[in-house]
Amino acid sequence: MTAEASLPDTARRQIDDDLLDVEMSHDEILVQDLPDDRFSNREMSWLDFNSRVLSLAEDPAQPLLERMKFLAIFASNLDEFYMVRVAGLKRRGAMGLAVRSADGRTPRETLALISTRTRELAARHARCLAEQILPGLAAHGVRIVSWVNLPEDERVRLHEYFASQVFPVLTPLAVDPAHPFPYISGLSLNLAVLVREVDGETERFARIKVPNNVARFVRVNSDSGDALYLPLEELIAQHLPSLFPGMVVIEHHLFRVTRNADLEVEEDRDEDLLQALERELIRRRFGPAVRLEIGTDIEENVLALLSSELDITPDDVFRIPGLLDTSSLHQIYDVDRPALKDAPFVPATHPRFAEGESPKSVFATLRDGDVLVQHPYESFATSVQRFVEQAAADPYVLAIKQTLYRTSGDSPIVDSLIDAAEAGKQVVVIVEIKARFDEHTNIKWARVLERAGCHVVYGVVGLKTHGKTCLVVRQEGGRIRRYAHIGTGNYNAKTARMYEDLGLFTADPKVCADLTDLFNVLTGYSKQTEYDEILVAPYGVRRGIIDRIDREIAHARAGRPARIRIKTNHLVDEQVIDALYRASGAGVPVDLLVRTFCTIRAGVPGLSENIRLRSILGRFLEHSRISYFENDGDPEYFIGSADLMHRNLDRRVEILAPISDPQGRAHIDMMFDLAMAPSTRAWDLTPAGWNRSPAEDAQDYQSVLGRQLISRAD
Repeated sequence: MTAEASLPDTARRQIDDDLLDVEMSHDEILVQDLPDDRFSNREMSWLDFNSRVLSLAEDPAQPLLERMKFLAIFASNLDEFYMVRVAGLKRRGAMGLAVRSADGRTPRETLALISTRTRELAARHARCLAEQILPGLAAHGVRIVSWVNLPEDERVRLHEYFASQVFPVLTPLAVDPAHPFPYISGLSLNLAVLVREVDGETERFARIKVPNNVARFVRVNSDSGDALYLPLEELIAQHLPSLFPGMVVIEHHLFRVTRNADLEVEEDRDEDLLQALERELIRRRFGPAVRLEIGTDIEENVLALLSSELDITPDDVFRIPGLLDTSSLHQIYDVDRPALKDAPFVPATHPRFAEGESPKSVFATLRDGDVLVQHPYESFATSVQRFVEQAAADPYVLAIKQTLYRTSGDSPIVDSLIDAAEAGKQVVVIVEIKARFDEHTNIKWARVLERAGCHVVYGVVGLKTHGKTCLVVRQEGGRIRRYAHIGTGNYNAKTARMYEDLGLFTADPKVCADLTDLFNVLTGYSKQTEYDEILVAPYGVRRGIIDRIDREIAHARAGRPARIRIKTNHLVDEQVIDALYRASGAGVPVDLLVRTFCTIRAGVPGLSENIRLRSILGRFLEHSRISYFENDGDPEYFIGSADLMHRNLDRRVEILAPISDPQGRAHIDMMFDLAMAPSTRAWDLTPAGWNRSPAEDAQDYQSVLGRQLISRAD
């Protein structure tokens, strides 16, 4: 019996899902002429992406506080990578599963690569902070200081601050025969403290959690007007005697643990999914440790204790010089130093949605034709948010149907849906409560919406509803007309200011009819899998894309115009990649814009010499997904929510919508032309690896795009 076969059904199904992320059957496609080494390692491709994020922090052309922000983003990214990707590899390795990834490596082999590469990146990150960012900020009066450098009057003030604001929330936890080793929560900062009695020799261990509900960096008063910050853990360390009265504090060390944060929810029609997920969220807090970060000065006996109690191997221990948990540097970014930041960005309103300073009716606008908007350059508030607000307030609107995958904690979209329900409209909301790391927020909104009278459902059993769409049904005279929004990003007003996304507003009867059918699938027992205009995963997105790639191949072989352009966050689906390799072999020019995970190999002679692949990172997170197919001069354009990954194409409800409006198509053409231009700053994937365009005077893609859209609004 294999290790997998001996597992309970729940665990075996989870493994089956994991394996979809590392292997696929190629029986349905032609692969005999493609080499076995045609895929790169998925996890290493992600580390390459985070290396590009780190490069932005190292770039002296960036304002100093923006560079520090990229250091914080790098750290947050790496946390999530360990919580999910590394945790999954460790789970498969622990179960003895030798399933190889697309590049031929076992989980254990991939983990070894990750360990080496991560240490290299962590060392770069620490050097950048210590040698570039902190000295640069200090020259502008922004400093992280140590207790020993504080004047006496400021120490007195901080003694009072500690006594009133910090001491009451601290809980020293001893470890002895009567006190077992305490639970260490994931991503928390902790002090490992060794103490002994005044007249004794026996050393005792205690743990103090650095509270996460108190500012990590304590603002220090300065007569010079400088912005000085003392790390909270250092303030606590200076007051350890008050936490252990009658004891001698021998030493203390800072450490941080990362835990497996993935969920394994058993979906059963006979059980309330909301209750099942809430149970799993509690269980996730106690996931196994996958990484231990420590300071470089930690004593070996303390490290041995931590490693033993946390069940951590030496490969999982990372010695970090300087600050631990640099994701918290976001707090210092908020300092009032506008000269050290990018200039504030003010989005424009799409000209079709305004008449001068006055907003126009979205419904009247869409009756004249489709509108394609691009955030954050064009305002989310005056387009998507206004669409839902006007629908909620319009007495002729009968129903609103919407998907919610991730939304903000203070959500104007949800407020409008509640207003619509309270006004007597039929409101149906598909809330995806399994959206990773947003489960608590979505559960809260689901209950708020239910109390307001909305019909709340959680999608289809076994699938995540990741598609972004809103359908409005309106009575107009003696007929019913439908209006829709389909986007590449979430209905989240906060991230819409930071994420680059596209959104299509349309009253096209065929598209709206397709969405009506899709909502019936999501809310009822409809088994429909075919749609006239839109592509829907898990039924038709992969097939639709590969069919169109094959069509481009046929055009190229017949001497007709052929071209493929794709923009996506992730490109790891082997079937799609193999189709792109075949297209390259047939002479089809393939332009790819990929932000993060990417396992295709570009520019390889005999394999992919017609594939150009670029990655663009900048002030805004490139998030839109676009597909373009030349089709012998009759091109097709699609935007949507699906990345080219197994989970998106096989285990999620995704929506790709056609763009038929000439202005929208021209805008997408302009985006691709600008992104792929030699004069645009980007990273290019070559057979030897990633290269950043070296031209110092290269144009910034996002700046140029923003100027063009704002000038259009003017």
